[in-house]
Amino acid sequence: MIRARIAGLGAYAPTRVLTNHELEQRLGTSDEWITQRTGIRERRIADASEATSDLALPAARQALERAGATPAEVELIVVGTSTADMVFPSTANFVQHKLGAGHAGSVDVSAACSGSVYSLSVGAQYIETGKYRTVLVIGAETYSRLVDWDDLRTCVLFGDGAGAAVLRPAADGSGILDTDLYSDGQYADLLYVPGGRSRHPATRESVAQRLQFLKMPKGDEVFKVAVRTLAEASLAILEKNGFGPDTVDLFVPHQANIRIIEAVAKRLHLPMGKVVVNVDRYGNTAAASVYVALAEAWSEGRVRPGDLVLLATFGGGFTWGTALVRWS
Repeated sequence: MIRARIAGLGAYAPTRVLTNHELEQRLGTSDEWITQRTGIRERRIADASEATSDLALPAARQALERAGATPAEVELIVVGTSTADMVFPSTANFVQHKLGAGHAGSVDVSAACSGSVYSLSVGAQYIETGKYRTVLVIGAETYSRLVDWDDLRTCVLFGDGAGAAVLRPAADGSGILDTDLYSDGQYADLLYVPGGRSRHPATRESVAQRLQFLKMPKGDEVFKVAVRTLAEASLAILEKNGFGPDTVDLFVPHQANIRIIEAVAKRLHLPMGKVVVNVDRYGNTAAASVYVALAEAWSEGRVRPGDLVLLATFGGGFTWGTALVRWS
């Protein structure tokens, strides 16, 4: 069987840093309150001129450079995002043009914060079937445009950023061993954006009701479901492929909240030394989260050839997913 391997990784974060101390004055909260509940100390915010595709582009270029690939070699671009530049064309379409990948198809995958593993899984299929030899997968978000900056429950959580991976065939039995994707629409009203589409089109009334912003009315319920599903899905993909948690060399979870990360690691009996954490510096970058964390871990030398790497993510809808990678 042909497997897809991650041949190159890239990441990009906007230059503007928004700290908890800056939010203290606006929201009447404190750095201590935010940090204790989320683990987040700062997040990156896109410039007014930057759209999601603008963040995706430098991450994509870096991933291609590290993979030794050119835009002309890219045959498919898959972008995971829930903050697309426009309703259409797709964000992937904009990236394709800006990158100069003239021979590539392009498509967006909308799975909220699970867009990283979802896009990775979609892209890997084209390598595994032999259809393509070079696929570019990206997670990119500008959640600063989606949150209500007067809503303390949500605005402190999110940041902007992008991560990318180049997928190519593996020659040595390594690569992406498996991916699992899940969803459960019964939880849609726990984390969602109601306005701006066919259910609640943009009108004066909908804007006045602030329906264009992200809603999370029951954060505690989101926490409970996230911990349970991430732990169960992680154990399931390991067991299915003949591994136990003790064989995992590196765990890269969705960077939503330090308490979720620690709770899942505890259920998997994984020491935090094996867990990648950067939520303190970026906040929740949604579909970019796992890609950015994995790219940083690779840059820091935390992942080596032969390592077993477990990726896990969770997003609104709810959606969640896992991937198991034997690093090449």
